[in-house]
Amino acid sequence: MRRHSFVFLFCGIFLPGILGFPQTNTSIDCDSLLPNYEAEPQTSAPPYIIAVSFDNFEPGNEVQVTLEALGDAGFKGFNLQAREVDGDVPVGTFKITDPNTKGVECHNMTNSALSHANSDVKQKITTTWVAPHDVKELQFIATVVQNLENFWVGIQSKTLTPMHSGSVNATGKSKRKVCFSV
Repeated sequence: MRRHSFVFLFCGIFLPGILGFPQTNTSIDCDSLLPNYEAEPQTSAPPYIIAVSFDNFEPGNEVQVTLEALGDAGFKGFNLQAREVDGDVPVGTFKITDPNTKGVECHNMTNSALSHANSDVKQKITTTWVAPHDVKELQFIATVVQNLENFWVGIQSKTLTPMHSGSVNATGKSKRKVCFSV
């Protein structure tokens, strides 16, 4: 019995690392969006999309954001941010509504990025982003980690435009658009 306990303990501690699965302590840099391990990002089209609930926003609006795998790709890790077009700093904040997600503090701003809370395979995560004041056109941008060898950096949503008057169309649906950086 003692021998079996050792085998289970060994497999539970070392096997995930040996197989190359991201652990919950795998982090992704707030600025470069690169994971904290040595590997090169994929340059192929990502099997993931970022969909948003609105095309326009006003300060304080809540935008539903979905990061979703296409087909059966699945993902274990991710970092999702809103950035002004051509910007390199996250803007706005995320509400933590999914147990598979956790907020990340970037540039001393709580929940300015969203990340994975565990290494379970996910097909989709949905979150709520709250728009700040004084923001120009923006996109959601993500790094998605399928495994230690396969990850994509710079996956982008469509561009969202700030509104200066009126209200956001609550029935607006997003068109899915896949963009990636090479």
